[in-house]
Amino acid sequence: MTPANANTSPVSRDLVAGLVVFLVAIPLCLGIAHASGVPAIAGIIAGTIGGIVVGAISGSHLSVSGPAAGLTAIVLAEVARLGSFEAFLAALLLSGILQIVLGFFKAGLLANYFPTNVIKGLLAAIGIILVIKQLPHLVGHDPDYEGDFAFQQDDGRTSFSELLATIGNIQPGAAIIGLLCLALLLAWDRSPLKKSLIPAPLAVVALGALLNLLFSKLGSSLAVGASHLVQVPEIPNLTAATSLLRWPDFSAFSNPAVYAAAATLAVVASLETLLNLEATDKLDPQKRISPPNRELFAQGTGNLLCGLIGGMPLTSVIVRSSVNANAGAVSKRSAIFHGFLLAASVLFFAPVLNSIPLSALAAILVVTGCKLAKPAVFRTMFRAGWSQFLPFTLTIAAIVFTDLLTGVIIGLLVSATFILHQNLRLGFHVIRETHASGPVTRIEFANQITFLNRAALASSLASLKPGDHVVLDARTTDYIDPDILGMVQDFRNDQASERRIHVSTVGFKDRYAVADQIQYVDVTTRDVQRHASPADVILMLKDGNQRFVAGQRLNRDLVRQVNSTADAQHPLAVVLGCIDSRASTELIFDVGLGDIFCIRIAGNVAADKVLASMEYACQVAGAKVIVVKGHTRCGAVAAACNVVRNNIDPAIATGCAHLSALTSRIGTSVHAVAARPDASSLSEAAFADLVAEENVRRTMAFIRDSSPGLASMITDGRIALVGAMYDVRTGILRFLDPIPDSPPLTLPAPAA
Repeated sequence: MTPANANTSPVSRDLVAGLVVFLVAIPLCLGIAHASGVPAIAGIIAGTIGGIVVGAISGSHLSVSGPAAGLTAIVLAEVARLGSFEAFLAALLLSGILQIVLGFFKAGLLANYFPTNVIKGLLAAIGIILVIKQLPHLVGHDPDYEGDFAFQQDDGRTSFSELLATIGNIQPGAAIIGLLCLALLLAWDRSPLKKSLIPAPLAVVALGALLNLLFSKLGSSLAVGASHLVQVPEIPNLTAATSLLRWPDFSAFSNPAVYAAAATLAVVASLETLLNLEATDKLDPQKRISPPNRELFAQGTGNLLCGLIGGMPLTSVIVRSSVNANAGAVSKRSAIFHGFLLAASVLFFAPVLNSIPLSALAAILVVTGCKLAKPAVFRTMFRAGWSQFLPFTLTIAAIVFTDLLTGVIIGLLVSATFILHQNLRLGFHVIRETHASGPVTRIEFANQITFLNRAALASSLASLKPGDHVVLDARTTDYIDPDILGMVQDFRNDQASERRIHVSTVGFKDRYAVADQIQYVDVTTRDVQRHASPADVILMLKDGNQRFVAGQRLNRDLVRQVNSTADAQHPLAVVLGCIDSRASTELIFDVGLGDIFCIRIAGNVAADKVLASMEYACQVAGAKVIVVKGHTRCGAVAAACNVVRNNIDPAIATGCAHLSALTSRIGTSVHAVAARPDASSLSEAAFADLVAEENVRRTMAFIRDSSPGLASMITDGRIALVGAMYDVRTGILRFLDPIPDSPPLTLPAPAA
């Protein structure tokens, strides 16, 4: 269906939508009443109260309430059990009071526990059911009333067998009207009529009535009979209308079965309302959220009134609500207006309404169903993964083959199964870390860890080998199940020592009586430094940068590292980097306190003082690697390129009296890149990045040529001199090829 023209006022759009919903609601109210075994007028009363009273009190903008097909079986059974419709009205009155109480105690919060995949499955299922159930009516096969939405029908047929039965029972006139109305609806959005003030559903209803009137005037056999038309009871006056009202039997309150029936109605009607309310909000173009507790109060008030004057149970109804949304409703005025039209129809417009073919209304519902179950919804849910798609599809299948509540319960159970499965996997994370002292397995507990995670935790602990270091990390955990806690204590106190596994525990709350205990070294010690080769250190730095880029930095106890390095330091490398704030050395290499020496100077140039620091780091403190680290988009290099290429005095241009100390050293790299054949075709940024890389290489050569001590250590293989370029856009560090005359360096294989 096409919403009302967006250029029309909100009031006009609501009135048009209310009219469309009213036309659809008429046969639904009558059909559900008939299927429930109550007077036909009870369906009209419930629809009227659902529109006017519930619509006025509700906080929902698009939800439309009325008699619901989902309650048909319950109503039929309870009327038979209580013995009379009047006794049932007493139960309905009590159920309304219970719903008001549920709203007061904020039971509407249950709506927050309906997964989106189940709600979307509900909508798609309703769409499929509408198509299946309305196709027979579209071609004039009307053995059942519109209210028969169950898969297993009261006449013994199913939804699918009813479709097969339709093939041999097509009413030609109704079929022509229905198919022409369907064609008009489908063509409406693709024609200039889409911009007209007339809504498509109203045009469809008018077309259906006029075609049938034409067939009748011509005396054609195609004229549709009364059984294929809307059948609103005709009431001649208000006195006759009042006589149709029924009152509750208050003496039935002495019957315990009345209270059981009231509780059943209240619970089922509330659940169905909350489900439909959630689903309706998904259809709202403005994405407004309806208050569920207020909705329970509104529904309770409506059911209380229905019980007082002879209506039948009502809920928020997804069929009418989806028609309302698709018809362009803006606010709850449409629901209220549809309620007034229902009341007026039986008093004033019954003859006019009774000229509307059911096949015309079926065309509206078929198109609504197609929109609810459009293929795009299935594609979206499939892309979301099996944990979303499977509950979605099973909810659809269950609703189509059973009923709304049963289907939703099945969908919820499937979703809960996925949640439990995820909980089994996500109760903790197993992280393989490589610290300065060697590999460590960190088992990081989730916020809540229960007995459901016991098997997976036992499997992880069983996979540890003799000599392994494992950290049981509960720093972010609020609750640990006693079964898990017992397993942790048994493993730490007994099993670990027997299997020669080193266990560290951190972050357990005091009530668990598991003290912090660290049995691995996460800082560089003298022993670690002495046994590490230059190749080992370079691999450590590469691995650290990969962790940094992947967002998987090692967990480090910085306070403990402060204490561990207070008396001595044994760094593995010395890094000459730039002062750029985006190129923090420790973060880029993911190292801890005491692991490396950092020298930072603009443009990472090497002056005498820098050489002195490097000589001390390697010849005295024992560092195994010198890294000269440049980076892209370097401000110092860009400034040097500017002053050198344009022959500018940096002190005059920038006011920085000492800047020439940097630009003069970088200047040789600028001239070298400018001499390249392709230099003129490079952008300023690309040119500067090449200069930064050339500057790294020349700085490495300067270090080797200017320090005999470092040069001797490089030649002997006691230390390695390497260059690297850091990309400030990606965080990736690229090690450069060795400079000429450097000894070959073979890196060990990365740790598994």
